[in-house]
Amino acid sequence: MFAAQSVPECLNSFDSVIITGASSGIGEQFLNTIANINPNAKFFNLSRTPPSIILPANSLRHCSADLSAAAGQEMAATAVEKWLDGEGAGTKRILLINNSGFGRYGPFPEPDVACALAMVDLNMRALVLLTGRLLPRLQARGGAVVNIASVAAFQPTPLLSVYGATKAFVLNWSLGLWRELLGSKVHVLCVCPGPTSTNFFRAAGFSEPPVPNSGQTSAQVVTESLQALAARKPLVVCGWSNKLGVVVSGRLPKTWVTRIAYQMMVKLRMGPLVKKSG
Repeated sequence: MFAAQSVPECLNSFDSVIITGASSGIGEQFLNTIANINPNAKFFNLSRTPPSIILPANSLRHCSADLSAAAGQEMAATAVEKWLDGEGAGTKRILLINNSGFGRYGPFPEPDVACALAMVDLNMRALVLLTGRLLPRLQARGGAVVNIASVAAFQPTPLLSVYGATKAFVLNWSLGLWRELLGSKVHVLCVCPGPTSTNFFRAAGFSEPPVPNSGQTSAQVVTESLQALAARKPLVVCGWSNKLGVVVSGRLPKTWVTRIAYQMMVKLRMGPLVKKSG
């Protein structure tokens, strides 16, 4: 329905942007990049802590929400709906970026089942609920949904098994939704980064990134993501080495890929498992 655009043309077609987890990492980079290209956009961030970026008055609304809990998800969705009907109302399209998520290293169910269930709720349920609640408004005004998955979505990931499974859901659900909405006023893009320079690894239980000075930066991931969004692609795997890895893993039997992934995760593990208090 829409032709491919340049990144500035694409981003300037939105006047309301909702991001989950824009206080750090890839989410923060999305916020910074979009705000620099489209200074007229209004932003709504959903995360536990507010972003550090300083924008003009009324350009950024932060909602402190725990998206790993059902109550927090419902509260967040209601808050965004009210914002879109009031302060965030506009005449242009809506951009929803479902970025929040976390992983945890170790054999299941370490550190405990509650952590695994919180991961499932944040990585999958929050994304589905927020998208479902906001979809009528996106369909009315036009818009796009960007879901952040991972290269872990393409194969089993022993020692990050729950995380990989949640990202496989994000990948497949996003592509299914893209096809359902093809030809409508809403476009769906699934982004699959590889190792990225964020605090993900520390939160996952690594004392430091398992492969120091490797992978992409958040800026590189966001640049590729926005180029794919402008080109109206349904899927982007960020980084050439990650693209190659996805192709290779897709040609091997799943059991082989699982054994290889396990050996890689064991070798890459560095330092004692970092435990969170509480």
